[in-house]
Amino acid sequence: MTAKLEVLAMVLGCLSLLGTVLTTALPMWRVSAFIGANLIVMEEYWEGLWMNCFNQEDFRMQCKEYDSVLILPTEIQAARALMCISVGLIVVALSITGCGTRKCNCCSEDMKSKNITLAIGGCVYLVSALTVLIPVSWVGHTVIRKFYNPAMMDSQKRELGEALFLGWGTSGVLLLTGVIVLFCYSRRRSEEEEHYFIQPVRDENEESLYLKRKPSSSYKHQVYV
Repeated sequence: MTAKLEVLAMVLGCLSLLGTVLTTALPMWRVSAFIGANLIVMEEYWEGLWMNCFNQEDFRMQCKEYDSVLILPTEIQAARALMCISVGLIVVALSITGCGTRKCNCCSEDMKSKNITLAIGGCVYLVSALTVLIPVSWVGHTVIRKFYNPAMMDSQKRELGEALFLGWGTSGVLLLTGVIVLFCYSRRRSEEEEHYFIQPVRDENEESLYLKRKPSSSYKHQVYV
């Protein structure tokens, strides 16, 4: 059962890595909002972490990278850094968890080291889930707050893009992966403790010592007399 969960964790880790890379690369973090008289079906405006794009009806898309990082809003700058950190953390978590599985030949004789490695991998997964959830939620909160701000023009308002929903789903998968890995760690620790604490039944007859009775000196003196 534990081996199957370890394989499942590795599969979910690979899927979460793919989802994090797509979330980071896709330009659909904020999309144009169609409100009132600004209903434009000929063109859509997308904003991502690295570029903005114009998607036209005839399937012609024009994308342009941002001229400078300093002109970007604070949440986009922070999201850039955190999402790149997330990709690195997931790669590290996959490597560490792979070394901690039973089927890996690394530290095959030292199960204690394997268990510690597996626990570290699970903790890294949980940290990576936070580093994905924080920027996605921050950008989503900013979009919603500006959308309901009456002082902003309708043409400046944006809606939640598909990349945000993909990021929320990816953070959930990362959280589930970390929980599975830590559960496997706890199961293996409990199995080791049961193995070490089981003591063999001792035979009292084997531990008993046969003591030969020696006659006292007074007894010997009486016999000779």
